[in-house]
Amino acid sequence: MKLGIIGGGAWGCTLAQVLVDNGHEVLIYDVKKEAVDKINQHFHPFFNEVLDDKITATNTLTDVTEFAETFVLSVPTKVIRFVLKQMNPLLKKPSVFINVSKGIEPETLKRVSEIVEEEIEADHLKGFVVLTGPSHAEEVILRKLTLLVSSSKDMDLAVEIQHVFANDKYLRVYTSSDLIGTEVGGAVKNAIAVISGACTGLGLGENARAAVITRGIVEIVRVVEMMGGKKDTAFGLTGIGDLIVTASSENSRNFKAGKKIGLGMTLDEVYGSEQQTIEGIRTIEAMHHLSLQNHVELPMINVAYDIIFNGLPVAEGLQKLLSRDLKSEDF
Repeated sequence: MKLGIIGGGAWGCTLAQVLVDNGHEVLIYDVKKEAVDKINQHFHPFFNEVLDDKITATNTLTDVTEFAETFVLSVPTKVIRFVLKQMNPLLKKPSVFINVSKGIEPETLKRVSEIVEEEIEADHLKGFVVLTGPSHAEEVILRKLTLLVSSSKDMDLAVEIQHVFANDKYLRVYTSSDLIGTEVGGAVKNAIAVISGACTGLGLGENARAAVITRGIVEIVRVVEMMGGKKDTAFGLTGIGDLIVTASSENSRNFKAGKKIGLGMTLDEVYGSEQQTIEGIRTIEAMHHLSLQNHVELPMINVAYDIIFNGLPVAEGLQKLLSRDLKSEDF
């Protein structure tokens, strides 16, 4: 199969290597000339690992739309709508979109699948799949054992993409029919990872991290169910699995961003110190708006929003959480 990778960042280039390992042809599109040049020199632009010489890149979008009819969306969610608007008139045949970015649009509270349906004309859209799960790109590029989930409204398509990415060496892929649950879990866990990192930056200890992860699952479940997904999905790879790896590792850009906030850095300083997109901060913004609009109880996310966007002192935010009415842990 020929696949176009939209976005030559950490995950896009890593998945290109997976696909070539599995015998597929890929072409990567990226707007950054330095990234395209490095890929064409057969080096990963973020991890400096050698890439297969079958992997090539371009900064011309028409090259990719002419090359493939299946596209992997591996760009930050803040630019997905813009990229799709550019792609739509270039598509000649119905195409499949596989999203591997994890986020929700703060302005509209739309999931990526909904954005794709809005921006790609119906006669250009063959299907949509989200490929998600607990996965650090820096481990997958080294071919370390990883499990992912392929989810779609169209289960035949989910199974097809499952087989495209899975191999018996290091990558196992499951399927799910709960597209909403897998998309939401993958997005909201980034918000919880930022909070977990902030606790580490504050020096609150392992007990606090365990509490944040556990209560974070509660907030993920509330959002999943409110948006129409299945509660059970939050307890699988795309929920608690993804949260564990993201909320407890220095390899997680969201955890690292939260840690810097806990250490006292401003949001501008955090953004300036990180090359990769920090989806969790945008998701905190989106989930705060969702909480207000739909009366969903998200105490940790709402306090994090006040700290990051309204300047609430961290000590006051922590006190605000701890002074809430005592209650049962029952879901």
